[in-house]
Amino acid sequence: MGAVLQVRGLSKSFGGIVALRDVSLHAEEKEVLAIIGPNGSGKTTLLNVITGVYRPDAGGVWLNGEQLVGLTPAQICIKGVARTFQNIRLFKRLTVLDNVMIGQHHRFGAGLARVLLASRASRGEEAEFEVEARALLAKVGLAGLEDAAAQSLPYAKQRLLEIARALAAAPKALLLDEPAAGMNSEEIVHLEALVRSLREEGLTVIMIEHVMDLVREVADRVVVLNYGAKIAEGSFAEIEADPEVIEAYLGKGAGSCSA
Repeated sequence: MGAVLQVRGLSKSFGGIVALRDVSLHAEEKEVLAIIGPNGSGKTTLLNVITGVYRPDAGGVWLNGEQLVGLTPAQICIKGVARTFQNIRLFKRLTVLDNVMIGQHHRFGAGLARVLLASRASRGEEAEFEVEARALLAKVGLAGLEDAAAQSLPYAKQRLLEIARALAAAPKALLLDEPAAGMNSEEIVHLEALVRSLREEGLTVIMIEHVMDLVREVADRVVVLNYGAKIAEGSFAEIEADPEVIEAYLGKGAGSCSA
């Protein structure tokens, strides 16, 4: 297996604040890569650079060998990188089903004019995508809620809806920004099973997360950022025992990453 997503030498500053310092990492096919670190360590900035929200000051991002820097977020999504956000971004007044189908929009081939005219081709294509969207909702655990307003869902289910919408883009790499935030222990177990199933289906998952129990259970490798720089990389067991990680992320005297 080769690298699906590769980041080399990424640097990004905002005025005098250095958010990323020469960060390099890669994620392989059927791999879950977790990115951890203290608040303000550059994790979300990294995802924003990968997805084209910010342009790096130096370095590059490649998806299956194709350079992504310079493309818009929409173009990067079309290429095969989809994401969720630290702060949930749903169309809250639309239905659960409509939110997922919005994630499919760039895959519609009928064209705007044919959609507006409700041509047979566009109706057939929409019906196919609706079937797929319903299947994605079932996959993430939201079957039966298709007609509910997105804003009516509990917080944890809104996070699952965001994952379903990202999956609707048929990505090669899925980027999750703190997917377990606000979830209770039972909901986190459900999320663990979902992430494992996505990996088994061949998806590359890159996950920013503070819930170490989730990282321990699903991550194949872990990258640790601190002050915008990568300070460690390895298995969870290796990261957990790394003195620099313990000091930077957990505080001196901490014995493990379980807290």
